[in-house]
Amino acid sequence: MSEERKQKKDALDRTAMLALVILCASWGLQQVTIKVANQGVSPIWQSGIRSIGSALLLLTWMAARRQPMTEKDGTLWYGIAAGLLFSAEFLLIFWGLEFTNASRAVVFLYTSPFFVAIGAQRFLPGEKLRAIQVVGLCCAFAGILAVFSESLSLSTYRMLVGDGMLAAAALLWGATTVLIKASPLARIAPSKTLLYQLGVSAVVLPLGSVAMGEPGIVRMTPLVAACLAYQIVWVAFITYLAWFWLVRHYPASRLASFTFLTPLFGVMAGGMLLRESITNMLLLGLVLVCAGIYLVNRPAASPGMGSKG
Repeated sequence: MSEERKQKKDALDRTAMLALVILCASWGLQQVTIKVANQGVSPIWQSGIRSIGSALLLLTWMAARRQPMTEKDGTLWYGIAAGLLFSAEFLLIFWGLEFTNASRAVVFLYTSPFFVAIGAQRFLPGEKLRAIQVVGLCCAFAGILAVFSESLSLSTYRMLVGDGMLAAAALLWGATTVLIKASPLARIAPSKTLLYQLGVSAVVLPLGSVAMGEPGIVRMTPLVAACLAYQIVWVAFITYLAWFWLVRHYPASRLASFTFLTPLFGVMAGGMLLRESITNMLLLGLVLVCAGIYLVNRPAASPGMGSKG
């Protein structure tokens, strides 16, 4: 058995679970920093700045570690495809938010784990979900619905357009995860996988911002700059690098189940930092999401003692 095969795991261990909770909390806090930074920087331009800054950090880090960046390993076109999917996802998210509100957007964006599960069934033979795991995904999604259910009422045609964009973004998010697991990208260092995504999006997102007529940087205050720094250094560089390491070594569907925690962390961060309302439904949502994550990651029953090996 190769060393690479030995490093791959069939289930999440405690280290992976702890890392995922930290990542989801970080991404939830990012939702607050995006809202704050929107006061001085247009949304898509902000995302472009994040990709440019993080790509430069990643290049510096890889050069310091003498990690190869240009060797021929058969991943170029897969990497460009992953970068385009990543870029289109964020374009749809920020464009969709022009049509619908953030709470509705969360519900549709976090259908992504279902797309990961569907893709795993088709393209990742070793990661097929059992029935109880599908129930777990549904349970976790029910937690999201419980927290954000009020925002789903009284939809307009304009909101439905935005909802469709966010659902498409969820599909692209799931497709990116499956592509990375099912292609030669799964064999390379997580840093190079991330470099593909940041490099492509560093070009595509600013162009998208210009095409949409965004004003760009309107007002740069210390608080806006701090929010951008958090997104560049911690989120898009450190946490994304950790995420792609996890994607390389652990089952994609099990990882995706943890992402249901992100919007709940976002609600809690908004309540603590922006004094947004926190309802009792958040507790119910947390219980359902945690129960769903448990069901997705619960080990399969061991064969009976009387069975022959």
